[in-house]
Amino acid sequence: MSQDIRDFVTASAELVAIGEPTHQEPAFARVRNELFVQLIDRGVRSIALETDRVAALAVNDFVQDGVGTLDVVLSEGFSHDFGALVGNRNLVSWMRDHNRSRPSAERLAFHGFDAPTENTSAPSPRRYLEHARDYLGLDVDLAGLAGDDEQWGRTEAILDPAMSMGATAEAERLRSAAEDLLTALHARAPELIAATSRDEWFRAKTQLTAGLDLLRYHKQAAQRLDRGPRLSRLLATRDAIMAKNLLDIRTIEAQRGATLVCAHNAHLQKSPSTLRMTDEDFNWIGAGAIVSALLGEKYTFFAGSLGRSDALGLAEPAADTYEGFLQGRSTIWGLTLTTEIPSARTRADTIPERGYYALDRVTLDGADAVLHISDGASAGNTMSGTGGLSEPVHGGRV
Repeated sequence: MSQDIRDFVTASAELVAIGEPTHQEPAFARVRNELFVQLIDRGVRSIALETDRVAALAVNDFVQDGVGTLDVVLSEGFSHDFGALVGNRNLVSWMRDHNRSRPSAERLAFHGFDAPTENTSAPSPRRYLEHARDYLGLDVDLAGLAGDDEQWGRTEAILDPAMSMGATAEAERLRSAAEDLLTALHARAPELIAATSRDEWFRAKTQLTAGLDLLRYHKQAAQRLDRGPRLSRLLATRDAIMAKNLLDIRTIEAQRGATLVCAHNAHLQKSPSTLRMTDEDFNWIGAGAIVSALLGEKYTFFAGSLGRSDALGLAEPAADTYEGFLQGRSTIWGLTLTTEIPSARTRADTIPERGYYALDRVTLDGADAVLHISDGASAGNTMSGTGGLSEPVHGGRV
């Protein structure tokens, strides 16, 4: 077991993905920060987190050019309340300090790669499409097509197909208008980039594709299916958006260097994903599986694993579990190739409501290596530099 991620990342890797089995253990953000610093020596020049891609544009403006303030970008630049995590505060602050004295071409970049959705809601696509419309200088009444934003953003619009806006005639007309905007954006790319910049063109594309992705998500929410297949398709739609966003980010970052990606294991593993809620399993193909199929050896995935955790109420794992084997190889945290992990049983002392999803054979088959934290409190207290001292526990989600 090693604490140097550079021993595990090949020269061909363009997306280095580090998963976590829960969003509730603060130590993962601290260890992630430490590994990010190591990877900069291997040519990594950007980081992409499981947060709204459009909102994260404000974070990138801050870390690259000092636009705004730390408190504001943490509040407005992260979705899912992830800006409240001290590990993320430390990361953003450190990136700004790192970039401050460097030329723009050498500065680290920050990205989100999630859709602008929450677990039970998704906003109207209107404002995202209007950004692109205004960039193009066109006169299109998108507000008239979209109607009341509240109709899109209410919880019922996602949970109840009958209340969804996604399959309405208005949504179809809005989708057609958005596709026209995307065509115009590409057709006029030379002119627009010359008049503004490459960064501004990509910003408009990011906003526009977010709007189109929301239209796709709302259309999926409108499908009248049984609960299991319906929620599985929503999970699959979200991860397909994530995968597309990661590929777009690689297009932007290709000439600068590799990208570190951080999210829940279920989004990043190369094997199919499963989520159990209320005694029902939901199955889908995650972003990692999609990107891995398209990029091959350019994609490397480290699955996250956890032994003890005060934040989750996890006790010492049994010796015959995957976590138990890894627990015996490190007192704090470390990295291990999956080929070195023998067959074991899946840990059974976890409760999904606490947010921890135990290692199993499927997850390991979809990983190149494992990042195992033996004890959350010990790992958090030993971090330095971009680490942190303490942070609040975030509610469970994938």
